[in-house]
Amino acid sequence: MKAEAYLFGQVLGTHSFLLRGDFLKPDEYSEIDAQYFLPGGETGTACTVLSSLGVNVRMDGTHIGTKVAPMLREFYKDKTVDLSPLQFTEDDGVMDYVVIAGLVRSPMGRFQTLFGGDHKWWSVPREEDLIGCRAAAVDPYFREESDRAAELCIKHNIPYVTIDSMHDSFLHQHAAVNVVSCECLQNHYPDKNKEEVMKLLQETAEGLVIMTSGAGDMLYGRKGEPFKRMKPFSVEVKSTLGAGDTYKAGCVYALLKGMTDEELVRFASACSGIAISRFPLPLNPPTLEEVNALIAKGN
Repeated sequence: MKAEAYLFGQVLGTHSFLLRGDFLKPDEYSEIDAQYFLPGGETGTACTVLSSLGVNVRMDGTHIGTKVAPMLREFYKDKTVDLSPLQFTEDDGVMDYVVIAGLVRSPMGRFQTLFGGDHKWWSVPREEDLIGCRAAAVDPYFREESDRAAELCIKHNIPYVTIDSMHDSFLHQHAAVNVVSCECLQNHYPDKNKEEVMKLLQETAEGLVIMTSGAGDMLYGRKGEPFKRMKPFSVEVKSTLGAGDTYKAGCVYALLKGMTDEELVRFASACSGIAISRFPLPLNPPTLEEVNALIAKGN
């Protein structure tokens, strides 16, 4: 399979639990409406969505252990996702657990422990895996390996999308698109409002900066230009799990198709809108026909 897009980052086994009714409350019983064990992580979900949109994808990043590998191989066996760069190991593998109730979700895992150690549980990007690709996405979590993936993209003139990358980071400064979430603002820029952060990100970017805010307006713009606003699509929310990952996938697709900035933001928002209207997302990813229909319907 000739890959059109290369994605590097988090690939997990996600245990998801959709609750009936309200979110968990201390000392109260909660009914589970549905539960699944499916591919997740920012890169895993984005690859699933891109495949559904008709893109041939090559995926690398997190090491895949024995509890994740069978599920991952079975899930992607009939999809246009190349798993060959992934490194398979003899440990259990990286998994997370997510409890969901409508607009609210709570992820759980062992990432503080994993990132706190000296062992790197992710791959080193290989140049041969990027050659021939026309767009990429790079998660920012894997230190110098994330920067290495970006450097290889630059070397081969492959535009890349990143997420939640700070204004002074290599990933942000050289990205074709950096999508920054409201959670990122709260964690890294607590003393600034989103307009102030947006201007700071624009000043240090070579490419397009997008700031998402859940149901609030998206901000987007480039260096030297006033930023613009766009409303997200109005949909009935089933689960917000994977919304940002799907938005990232939409940006990659838009780069492949040469969309304008406004078209890119609208397309990515429509992808995300479809994603949050269903559960579980990996079994019901947005199709190109659905995305185009939502765009035609309007905000």
